[in-house]
Amino acid sequence: MKQVKLLFLFLLLAKLLPAQDNKPPFYNDIQAFKKQDSAGFPPKNAILFIGSSSFTRWTDVQQYFPGYPIINRGFGGSTLPDQLRYMNDIVFPYQPKQIVVYCGENDLASSDTVTARMVYDRFRQLFDRIRSKWPRVHIVFISIKPSPSRQLLMGRMREANELIRHFLKTKRRTGYVDVYKAMIDDEGKPVAGLFGNDNLHMNKDGYAIWQRLLQPYLQK
Repeated sequence: MKQVKLLFLFLLLAKLLPAQDNKPPFYNDIQAFKKQDSAGFPPKNAILFIGSSSFTRWTDVQQYFPGYPIINRGFGGSTLPDQLRYMNDIVFPYQPKQIVVYCGENDLASSDTVTARMVYDRFRQLFDRIRSKWPRVHIVFISIKPSPSRQLLMGRMREANELIRHFLKTKRRTGYVDVYKAMIDDEGKPVAGLFGNDNLHMNKDGYAIWQRLLQPYLQK
């Protein structure tokens, strides 16, 4: 009888382990957001932040923008296809009056084959899916930042930023926040003092620049 129980336990574990391995990328991050929502669902007409680790690490973002109710759903390491994959989890459950996007940097860093045009096309897919559900929602894109550890990508960053900027100019109820130019020096290099020890993620001085440039675009 004991051997039968052990065999049953072994077969059960053998079935469960592959299922865990087959979880999509960032599954645990998304489940954590759902747990937050179950504890207290965010209010309607808030400002929804979606994107990668620059938002994930902005844990005190609400303190930077008092009076602007913010839902932060950034998850670190994510790309624009990841945002598209989880739209039913991190975008559509809410009824925001405005959506702020920071994403695209990890797309370029993921492979040399990812071009600026591909980042633009991916952003446009995201934009179109949002607008197909909410035609009047205000959408803001924060330009891809010039991280010191990713200086080799800066040419593609500038090109992707420019493509997205021109696209948003053709659309109503949009905004483009150019943090790139504010984070480079006179020689066109990233200002190292705006970043942490990894030369990738920003420190409080970097976020202070984002606060100054983004606030005029936020809706009360």
